[in-house]
Parts: sequence; structure tokens; C-alpha cells
Amino acid sequence: MTPSSPPPSASRTRLAVDIGGTFVDAIAFDETTGELRLHKAPTTPDAPARGVLDAVGGLTGRLDDVEAFVHGTTLGLNAILQRRGADVGIVTNEGFRDLLEVARANVPAQYMYDFAYAPPPPLVPRRHRTGVPGRIDAQGAEVVPLDEDAVREAGRYLVEEQGLRSIAVCFLHSYANPDHERRAARILREAYPEASVSTSTDITREYREYERTSTATLDAYIRPVLNDYIGTLEDRLADAGLTRPLHIMRSGGGAMTAELARRAPLMTVLSGPAGGVVGASFLSRELGRSKLISFDVGGTSVDCCVIEDGSPGEVHEAAIDGFPLLIPIFDIRTVGAGGGSIAWIDEGLLKVGPHSAGAVPGPVAYGAGGTEPTLTDAALVLGYLDPAAFLGGDMSIDAGAARAAVQAKIAEPLGVDVAQAAASVFRVLLARTVGALREITVERALDPREFALLAFGGAGPLLGPMLAREMGIAETIVPQAPAAFSAFGMLMSDLEYEFAATVLKPLGDAALAELEPEFAELEAQGEEVLSAQGVKPEDRELVRRLDVRYRGQEHALGIDLHPGDDAAAVLGRFHEQHRARYGHAMPDSGQILTLRVRAVGRLPKPGLRELAAGEGAPEPVGSRPAFDVATGTTVPFPVYDRAALAPGHRVEGPAVVEEGTSTTVIFGDQRLAVDAHGHLVVSSPEAAA
Repeated sequence: MTPSSPPPSASRTRLAVDIGGTFVDAIAFDETTGELRLHKAPTTPDAPARGVLDAVGGLTGRLDDVEAFVHGTTLGLNAILQRRGADVGIVTNEGFRDLLEVARANVPAQYMYDFAYAPPPPLVPRRHRTGVPGRIDAQGAEVVPLDEDAVREAGRYLVEEQGLRSIAVCFLHSYANPDHERRAARILREAYPEASVSTSTDITREYREYERTSTATLDAYIRPVLNDYIGTLEDRLADAGLTRPLHIMRSGGGAMTAELARRAPLMTVLSGPAGGVVGASFLSRELGRSKLISFDVGGTSVDCCVIEDGSPGEVHEAAIDGFPLLIPIFDIRTVGAGGGSIAWIDEGLLKVGPHSAGAVPGPVAYGAGGTEPTLTDAALVLGYLDPAAFLGGDMSIDAGAARAAVQAKIAEPLGVDVAQAAASVFRVLLARTVGALREITVERALDPREFALLAFGGAGPLLGPMLAREMGIAETIVPQAPAAFSAFGMLMSDLEYEFAATVLKPLGDAALAELEPEFAELEAQGEEVLSAQGVKPEDRELVRRLDVRYRGQEHALGIDLHPGDDAAAVLGRFHEQHRARYGHAMPDSGQILTLRVRAVGRLPKPGLRELAAGEGAPEPVGSRPAFDVATGTTVPFPVYDRAALAPGHRVEGPAVVEEGTSTTVIFGDQRLAVDAHGHLVVSSPEAAA
């Protein structure tokens, strides 16, 4: 599968588009023929919808025949990281306006020994936070009636005096009874229909008032940005002929309609990386590989996730730039370093990232005004990339400028030659990546050597074999169309929605029976949402889960609840999971913290096809000198065209495999084999031993 020009006609096409920091990846799946096609276009930060239309336009001129359109974006995430969201006002309980500043006393692990650490300032300044009389207790009973006139006055102050366009509403114990929040939101929407209003219980019905307030605030912060973008994109797609609903990826996998994304934009904040994890889970199941690590390297970041038995790690509490949020997301570890990450010298030490050259101006080699050397520039210096074949030859690259930048900004300050400087850029990036992978493997009693590495993203196949050597991982798998694999993963997505409620009950048979009505209520909400999306009853699935902990613990583990389960069965699975995660289990009784129901609407998906076996030995299309990390020297690397590699073909390293939008590098102590589906499998014999 390689980039292709628009076909003259097509039938029953499914499209997926992923916006990255440097490129927009679009992938089309023809349900009739099973063909997959890919096109990349530069990201357009000033007008994101234009980049999406450019990428889609490279696949098809009209969208009349498109059956489904799934989209992943990091627009909301970038708004938070770059502080480009809306000005937000908060309405909370009287006396609790300083909750965001009181926060928690814990210090992030990476700053544990930094005595100068200071938490990030709140997104909402104190003058934009108001308190109103009213109180619900922890059992959901009203203690003090909501002062509706005070809510109206808070709205007047925030909207009319302060000129705000987005408001977050979060009251104490609303997880137990959301009535006050709903009434306050209704009053504000009636008085100021032009303002955006986010309520914490529309996003999560879980306890912890600080985390819930932060979640509602982040939702309000990005809501206008996402709503404007989604509205613009829908209009542009409709003009191009799209008649089917636009779907947006969720941060925890699955997709939801654009309408639901408008109502809960925070659920999309990590939707881009989620596509790759969904695709990795699909391949894990299809290939029968029970232990897989997804390794997604784009232009600005490296995203890693552990896949066990076809299922990715998942958490229901995370943080973005120090701000906590309570939403279900994949347990992804991100390093701010990718193909566009800038290499720089800090007091004599070489560092890579987190700053990125992005799409504009991009690496020095792009010739678009970039002056700081990046990982891409270093790869050109080391011979890993062919300037004439970058993006299939569609983009002109100045390798000389890249070499000069690495020489002037890295080699000369360090007092080394240019090849050593470029190799050092890779070594520094690998050291940071190894640390992130250890957090989700070794620190959780998982041995990374028992896993295979699935390398994708534009730079994943280049870095994957190098990382595998570093960590003793025996095999690196490079899927078909690795540069657009996150978009491919979006094609594997079902419609998914999660509903939760905090209950705080002891784990026992009586408690499980008492929870049945609450589960039924959550399931009714799920059925209602799936029905509204047109999902047929036979394509629906409702999955029950319990968050369980030992009494006295702060956090919980998610345990699946199967039909007929009693308390002993649930506690037994909790003991097993606790032992696997933390190395021990305790004889203590369990406590149920949260009920969860995941509503799933199954969608058709492209399957894996076996390809015809290759004949004879593959022939290289050329050769070029490149740096071999196995020997630490520059040696000739035969160059192969991936399109000419077929199942059964084998290549001994060192070698380079090119496919237009991505390059796989095999070093001198590695070998490559092509599996039945056309995936490249790079093995390191010493690691396997």
C-alpha cells in the first residue's frame, strides 16, 4: 500500500484521517475490493480543516460514496499544551472557589527531587471563579437548596462583566446527585445561549472534587475550539459530498459522532494516539501475538502502550501538563521527541526535544526557514533517508543544509565530527524513549524482552529496530503503511461510550444485588445513545465493570463483571490483578468504588489478507553509505523497495527498506523477514538468545 492518485471511481469507501504535528494522514478502505490506499499532506496549523481536506483530496475527488468517516485530532490537546483555549469561568459551591489552587499536595514523579518545583498556574484566574450557595452531601441528599438567583448573578458577572464565552459548573458530591449542576447549567444556558456550558457530571460521575473540577474546566477550555473546528470541518466535508455522519475518535478507543464530541470534547483530547493503539490491538489479535508494545513515532512525539492478550492498558485518571482529568484513556506514555524534534546544546549537554520544528518551518532540510537541526536532519546525515525519495519524491529535501546545521549547532560545540554528532542525537532520543517504556513494563513487573515491538508512524520503522537492540527485544514488526497506521487503527474502531457512577460500597453479594438497578440505569443510557446513532440491536454490546480496591486504598483496579459472578469471583480476580500489577495481594476485604458500563456499537472492519508468496531472493534497487549502530561505522547499506518484498522474502542487515512515506533501517546484527500479510519482521538474533 503506497500513496496513490485519486481513483476514477470507487464504491463503498471508509475513510480515516489523523492529524499529526507535521503531517495529516488519510487512509481509504474499499469495502468492495478490500483495497487500502494512503495519502499524506502537510499539517496546516493556521487552518486545520484545510489540511484534512488536502489529505482526503489526494484519495478521492468527491465523498458521495463514503460510507464512514472517522477522524482523530490532537487539536484539543494542543490547545491545552499551548494555552490557546477559551477564557473560562467557573461556578462552584460558595467557599470553594480556590479549589483549583488548593489542589493536591503530591509532586509529580519527574519532579520528586526538584525543591524548586511549582505546579502550573490554574487555567482559570481567581477573578473568573465564583461560588454560589447550595450543597449536596456525600449520600446525594440536599443539605442547602441551590440559590438560583445567585447562579444568574454569577452568569451575569462572568459573561457580561468579564466577557467569557465558556463556563464550567462543578458542585461538591454531584456524582451522587447531579440535580444542582443540571439546574445551574439550565439557568446559564437559558440566560446566555451564546455561551458554552460544561458540567462535571456530563463528563464523569466519579468522586474526588478537585479532579472532577479540573476535568470540567479542561472540557470548558477546549469546547469552543473543538466546536468551531468540528463545525467548519463538517461544512467543508458536506460541500465535498459527504452525506454520512462524521465520527471522532475517543481517547479511550472507539469512535463517537461529531454531535456527541461537541457535547463532550474532552473525550477526544488524545484521539490521535488512540487510533494507533486500536490498530495495534487489532494486529495483536489477528496475528496471535499476545504481548505487543505499540511504538508510534510522529513528527513531535513518541507514544508507547502495552498490549496484552489483544487488549491495551487503560486508565480512568490521567494528567495533561499537570492538570488531572477523569476520563477513560489508553495508558499511553508520551515522550516529547519525534522526527521534527530539535536537537540542542544546554550547558554543554546534548538534548533532543521537547521543542519541535513542527510542520512550519519544519526541519532544516525542508528549506522552509528552519534553522535548528532535528532528528530528521540527523537521519539524513547518517544516510538513513534518501533526499530524492522523501515522501515518495513528492517533497524536495536539502541534505546539504541538514548536514551544515548538524555540523554548526551540534558537532562543533561538542567537538566531534558530524557523523558522531548525528549518531549522538539518536542515542539521546533512545535513552529518553527507553525510560518511558520501562515505566509501563519493568516498573509493572513486565519484562519487555517477552514482547514484540510494533513500530509505526513516519519515524517508527527507522527507530524501532534501534530501540529493540537497546532493550533486548527480539522482534520489531513494521505493519503495512506504517506512516498512516494510526489512521488505519481508526478504521478498526467501533462506536463506544462509557458511563460511570461512584458508589463506595463494601464488596459482597448483598452489595452486588443492590447495584443491579444502578447498572440497569447506566445500561439504559448506553442503549439510548447507541439507538440514537442508528446501531442495530444485534450490533450492540454492553460491558459491565467494577472499580475495586482494598479498604483504605486510594485508587482502584478495573475488574470485568460477568453474568452470574458472585462477590468471591470478583474478589478473586481483583486479587490476581493486584498481584500481577503490584507483586502482592492482601487478605483484606474489597470495596467497590465505581460502576462502569461500556456501550459498544459494532462496525464493519477491514480484515487482514494473506498475500502471494515471493519468488526467489529479493534484489536491492541500490546502495548508499549509512551509519551502522551494530559496528559504530559507516558501511554500504543495500536499499530495497518495500513494494517488491513479498511473503517469504528475507534480507540480512545492514539494509534499508523504503516505501515512500517511511523507511525501515536494519542494522548489521539484524535480519528481516516478510510475513504472510506483508508485515516486515526485523529480528535481533542476540536478543532472541
